[in-house]
Amino acid sequence: MAYRRSALMQERLADNRERILAAARRRIAAQGYRGMQIAAVAAEAGMSTGMIYRYFRSKAELFVEALSAAIGQELKLLNAIADGPGSARQRLYAAVECFTRRALAGPGLAYAFIAEPAEAEVDAARIEVRQRLGDVIKRILRQGIDAGEFPPQDVDASAACIVGAYTEALIGPLAPRAERVKDRDRLTRAICDFCVRAVSAPADGRGRP
Repeated sequence: MAYRRSALMQERLADNRERILAAARRRIAAQGYRGMQIAAVAAEAGMSTGMIYRYFRSKAELFVEALSAAIGQELKLLNAIADGPGSARQRLYAAVECFTRRALAGPGLAYAFIAEPAEAEVDAARIEVRQRLGDVIKRILRQGIDAGEFPPQDVDASAACIVGAYTEALIGPLAPRAERVKDRDRLTRAICDFCVRAVSAPADGRGRP
């Protein structure tokens, strides 16, 4: 019986944690990191601020946890592309396209996760996220080099440059006061073309496969 109560308590704690993270994500999407105040998250989740602090020591810790959950979903999508059909160039293009389109579809959340000013703890988490994104790119690059699609190169440096390029290219369009991109397709193609072209030498002079 004691074990059963313990299991039920663990389930309740996990449910509360998920409610808090979901509320934090909604606040971030609506008002960014600055708008993700603990009191606002508590109200969104239907809890007291004290309850929030039982699970997260600070606003930064809560944000980092929300970021980790979000990037986990992104990595699932990108890994599926990396392990899917098509040439290495096609998969690289598709991976960059996937991230770019999803970021442009949720600008508030994406900007907060990529570039909004925050504490050092948040910046450290962002660096780790970029490294994890780069790991997916490195896998595609290695496969492309082995297949003769890409020339030999330092995949660590190339992957870091690609991730840096597409995240940096999105900061301006995603910024809170920026005019929303009218032609998302054109911007997405430009970013994808650049990233693929940077690691290959296509016959037609363009990055698209």
